[in-house]
Amino acid sequence: MESILELSGVTKSYGAKRALDHVSFKVQPGKIIGLLGSNGSGKSTLMKIAAGLMQPSSGQLLICGEPSGYRTKALTSFMPDKPLTESWMRVKDAIGFYQDFYADFDAAKADEMLQFMNLKPSDKISTLSKGMNDRMQLTLALSRNAKLYLLDEPIGGVDPVAREKILDAIVKYYNEDSCLIISTHLVRDIERIFDEVVLIKNGNIVLQEEVETIRFSQGKSVDELFKEVFAE
Repeated sequence: MESILELSGVTKSYGAKRALDHVSFKVQPGKIIGLLGSNGSGKSTLMKIAAGLMQPSSGQLLICGEPSGYRTKALTSFMPDKPLTESWMRVKDAIGFYQDFYADFDAAKADEMLQFMNLKPSDKISTLSKGMNDRMQLTLALSRNAKLYLLDEPIGGVDPVAREKILDAIVKYYNEDSCLIISTHLVRDIERIFDEVVLIKNGNIVLQEEVETIRFSQGKSVDELFKEVFAE
Protein backbone atom coordinates (compact mmCIF):
# COMPACT_ATOMS: atom_id res chain seq x y z
CA MET A 1 0.00 0.00 0.00
CA GLU A 2 1.41 3.38 -1.04
CA SER A 3 1.93 5.87 1.76
CA ILE A 4 -0.11 9.07 1.71
CA LEU A 5 2.74 11.02 3.30
CA GLU A 6 6.41 10.06 3.56
CA LEU A 7 9.22 12.16 5.04
CA SER A 8 12.87 11.18 4.62
CA GLY A 9 15.48 13.14 6.55
CA VAL A 10 13.48 16.38 6.49
CA THR A 11 15.33 19.25 8.15
CA LYS A 12 14.20 22.88 8.45
CA SER A 13 16.43 25.60 9.84
CA TYR A 14 15.75 29.25 10.54
CA GLY A 15 19.23 30.71 10.72
CA ALA A 16 20.99 28.95 13.60
CA LYS A 17 17.73 27.47 14.94
CA ARG A 18 16.77 24.00 13.69
CA ALA A 19 12.99 23.55 13.81
CA LEU A 20 13.06 20.03 12.30
CA ASP A 21 16.06 17.71 12.57
CA HIS A 22 16.23 14.86 10.02
CA VAL A 23 12.58 13.87 10.47
CA SER A 24 11.56 10.56 8.86
CA PHE A 25 8.20 8.78 9.07
CA LYS A 26 5.35 7.66 6.82
CA VAL A 27 1.58 7.41 7.19
CA GLN A 28 -0.97 5.20 5.42
CA PRO A 29 -4.50 5.91 4.15
CA GLY A 30 -7.51 5.24 6.35
CA LYS A 31 -6.02 6.70 9.51
CA ILE A 32 -6.56 9.69 11.78
CA ILE A 33 -3.15 10.55 13.17
CA GLY A 34 -2.19 12.79 16.06
CA LEU A 35 0.97 14.86 15.61
CA LEU A 36 1.66 15.59 19.25
CA GLY A 37 4.15 17.94 20.82
CA SER A 38 4.48 20.90 23.14
CA ASN A 39 4.59 24.47 21.81
CA GLY A 40 7.76 25.03 19.79
CA SER A 41 8.33 21.32 19.13
CA GLY A 42 8.16 21.67 15.33
CA LYS A 43 4.52 20.66 14.71
CA SER A 44 3.45 23.75 12.75
CA THR A 45 6.65 23.79 10.69
CA LEU A 46 6.10 20.16 9.72
CA MET A 47 2.45 20.85 8.82
CA LYS A 48 3.37 23.85 6.64
CA ILE A 49 6.01 21.85 4.77
CA ALA A 50 3.51 19.02 4.20
CA ALA A 51 0.96 21.60 2.97
CA GLY A 52 3.50 22.94 0.47
CA LEU A 53 3.64 26.38 2.11
CA MET A 54 7.38 26.15 2.74
CA GLN A 55 10.26 24.01 1.57
CA PRO A 56 12.57 21.97 3.82
CA SER A 57 16.21 22.98 4.13
CA SER A 58 17.12 19.37 3.24
CA GLY A 59 15.49 15.97 2.93
CA GLN A 60 12.48 14.86 0.92
CA LEU A 61 8.72 14.87 1.47
CA LEU A 62 6.42 12.79 -0.76
CA ILE A 63 2.63 12.93 -0.98
CA CYS A 64 1.16 9.87 -2.74
CA GLY A 65 4.64 9.27 -4.16
CA GLU A 66 4.95 12.82 -5.57
CA PRO A 67 7.66 15.22 -4.33
CA SER A 68 6.13 18.13 -2.42
CA GLY A 69 5.44 21.03 -4.74
CA TYR A 70 2.83 22.63 -6.95
CA ARG A 71 1.14 19.36 -7.97
CA THR A 72 0.87 17.98 -4.43
CA LYS A 73 -1.05 21.05 -3.24
CA ALA A 74 -4.02 19.67 -5.15
CA LEU A 75 -3.83 16.51 -3.02
CA THR A 76 -3.68 18.35 0.31
CA SER A 77 -6.26 20.26 2.34
CA PHE A 78 -4.80 22.41 5.12
CA MET A 79 -6.61 24.04 8.04
CA PRO A 80 -4.07 26.44 9.62
CA ASP A 81 -4.25 27.61 13.22
CA LYS A 82 -5.35 31.07 11.99
CA PRO A 83 -8.43 31.47 9.74
CA LEU A 84 -7.91 31.95 6.01
CA THR A 85 -11.23 33.77 5.57
CA GLU A 86 -11.86 37.53 5.77
CA SER A 87 -14.01 39.12 8.47
CA TRP A 88 -16.26 40.89 5.92
CA MET A 89 -17.43 37.55 4.52
CA ARG A 90 -20.57 35.67 5.34
CA VAL A 91 -20.40 31.89 5.64
CA LYS A 92 -21.83 31.52 2.12
CA ASP A 93 -19.09 33.82 0.76
CA ALA A 94 -16.40 31.60 2.29
CA ILE A 95 -18.05 28.51 0.79
CA GLY A 96 -18.22 30.21 -2.61
CA PHE A 97 -14.57 31.28 -2.39
CA TYR A 98 -13.42 27.71 -1.72
CA GLN A 99 -15.72 26.34 -4.41
CA ASP A 100 -14.22 28.72 -6.99
CA PHE A 101 -10.64 28.15 -5.84
CA TYR A 102 -10.59 24.35 -5.43
CA ALA A 103 -11.78 22.04 -8.21
CA ASP A 104 -12.27 19.21 -5.69
CA PHE A 105 -14.58 21.18 -3.40
CA ASP A 106 -17.79 19.24 -2.67
CA ALA A 107 -20.59 21.80 -2.25
CA ALA A 108 -23.15 19.17 -1.21
CA LYS A 109 -20.85 17.92 1.55
CA ALA A 110 -20.27 21.52 2.68
CA ASP A 111 -24.03 22.12 2.93
CA GLU A 112 -24.44 18.94 4.99
CA MET A 113 -21.57 19.92 7.28
CA LEU A 114 -22.97 23.42 7.81
CA GLN A 115 -26.21 21.87 9.08
CA PHE A 116 -24.29 19.48 11.33
CA MET A 117 -22.23 22.40 12.68
CA ASN A 118 -25.34 24.57 13.26
CA LEU A 119 -23.98 27.24 10.91
CA LYS A 120 -26.18 29.35 8.64
CA PRO A 121 -24.97 30.51 5.21
CA SER A 122 -26.10 34.03 6.07
CA ASP A 123 -24.02 34.22 9.29
CA LYS A 124 -21.38 36.96 9.27
CA ILE A 125 -17.92 35.64 10.02
CA SER A 126 -17.17 38.72 12.13
CA THR A 127 -19.98 37.76 14.53
CA LEU A 128 -18.96 34.09 14.95
CA SER A 129 -17.46 32.93 18.23
CA LYS A 130 -14.04 31.26 18.22
CA GLY A 131 -15.71 27.84 18.40
CA MET A 132 -18.17 28.56 15.59
CA ASN A 133 -15.42 30.03 13.42
CA ASP A 134 -13.35 26.88 13.93
CA ARG A 135 -16.38 24.80 12.93
CA MET A 136 -16.58 26.79 9.70
CA GLN A 137 -12.85 26.47 8.97
CA LEU A 138 -13.14 22.70 9.48
CA THR A 139 -16.12 22.58 7.11
CA LEU A 140 -14.07 24.32 4.43
CA ALA A 141 -11.09 21.98 4.89
CA LEU A 142 -13.04 18.69 5.00
CA SER A 143 -15.34 19.58 2.09
CA ARG A 144 -12.45 19.14 -0.31
CA ASN A 145 -11.89 15.66 -1.77
CA ALA A 146 -8.21 15.55 -0.85
CA LYS A 147 -5.84 12.69 -0.09
CA LEU A 148 -4.15 14.36 2.89
CA TYR A 149 -5.95 16.54 5.43
CA LEU A 150 -3.82 18.63 7.77
CA LEU A 151 -5.51 20.28 10.76
CA ASP A 152 -3.25 22.56 12.82
CA GLU A 153 -4.56 22.91 16.40
CA PRO A 154 -8.27 22.61 15.41
CA ILE A 155 -9.52 22.66 19.03
CA GLY A 156 -7.14 25.21 20.51
CA GLY A 157 -8.92 27.84 22.59
CA VAL A 158 -12.50 26.61 22.07
CA ASP A 159 -14.99 25.65 24.75
CA PRO A 160 -15.73 21.96 25.57
CA VAL A 161 -19.06 21.93 23.68
CA ALA A 162 -17.49 23.27 20.48
CA ARG A 163 -14.57 20.89 20.98
CA GLU A 164 -16.83 17.83 21.03
CA LYS A 165 -18.74 19.04 17.97
CA ILE A 166 -15.50 19.54 16.04
CA LEU A 167 -14.20 16.08 16.98
CA ASP A 168 -17.52 14.43 16.06
CA ALA A 169 -17.43 16.20 12.68
CA ILE A 170 -13.88 15.03 11.98
CA VAL A 171 -14.85 11.40 12.57
CA LYS A 172 -18.10 11.71 10.61
CA TYR A 173 -16.88 13.57 7.55
CA TYR A 174 -13.28 12.67 6.80
CA ASN A 175 -12.68 10.51 3.71
CA GLU A 176 -11.48 7.03 4.74
CA ASP A 177 -9.45 6.67 1.52
CA SER A 178 -7.35 9.57 2.74
CA CYS A 179 -5.20 10.31 5.79
CA LEU A 180 -5.97 13.02 8.32
CA ILE A 181 -3.24 14.49 10.54
CA ILE A 182 -4.09 16.66 13.53
CA SER A 183 -1.41 18.64 15.35
CA THR A 184 -2.21 19.40 18.98
CA HIS A 185 -0.92 19.56 22.53
CA LEU A 186 -4.44 19.08 23.98
CA VAL A 187 -4.10 15.32 24.01
CA ARG A 188 -6.63 14.25 26.65
CA ASP A 189 -9.52 15.95 24.85
CA ILE A 190 -8.80 14.51 21.42
CA GLU A 191 -7.06 11.13 21.79
CA ARG A 192 -10.34 9.21 21.44
CA ILE A 193 -10.39 9.81 17.67
CA PHE A 194 -6.76 8.87 16.93
CA ASP A 195 -5.73 5.62 15.25
CA GLU A 196 -2.03 6.41 15.53
CA VAL A 197 0.17 9.08 17.10
CA VAL A 198 3.50 10.67 16.17
CA LEU A 199 5.31 12.45 19.01
CA ILE A 200 7.69 15.25 18.08
CA LYS A 201 10.06 16.92 20.55
CA ASN A 202 12.66 19.58 19.78
CA GLY A 203 12.28 18.90 16.07
CA ASN A 204 12.81 15.13 16.41
CA ILE A 205 10.34 12.26 16.10
CA VAL A 206 10.52 10.35 19.39
CA LEU A 207 7.66 7.89 18.82
CA GLN A 208 5.26 6.66 16.13
CA GLU A 209 2.79 4.07 17.36
CA GLU A 210 -0.75 2.73 17.06
CA VAL A 211 -2.97 4.01 19.85
CA GLU A 212 -4.23 0.52 20.71
CA THR A 213 -0.64 -0.72 21.07
CA ILE A 214 0.09 2.08 23.55
CA ARG A 215 -3.00 1.25 25.58
CA PHE A 216 -2.59 -2.53 25.65
CA SER A 217 1.19 -3.00 25.55
CA GLN A 218 2.13 -0.10 27.80
CA GLY A 219 -1.06 0.01 29.86
CA LYS A 220 -1.46 3.77 29.64
CA SER A 221 -3.43 6.39 27.78
CA VAL A 222 -1.90 8.55 25.07
CA ASP A 223 -2.25 11.53 27.41
CA GLU A 224 -0.26 9.73 30.13
CA LEU A 225 2.45 8.83 27.63
CA PHE A 226 2.51 12.40 26.32
CA LYS A 227 3.03 13.78 29.85
CA GLU A 228 5.89 11.34 30.45
CA VAL A 229 7.68 12.25 27.22
CA PHE A 230 7.24 16.00 27.59
CA ALA A 231 7.75 16.30 31.34
CA GLU A 232 10.35 18.96 32.11
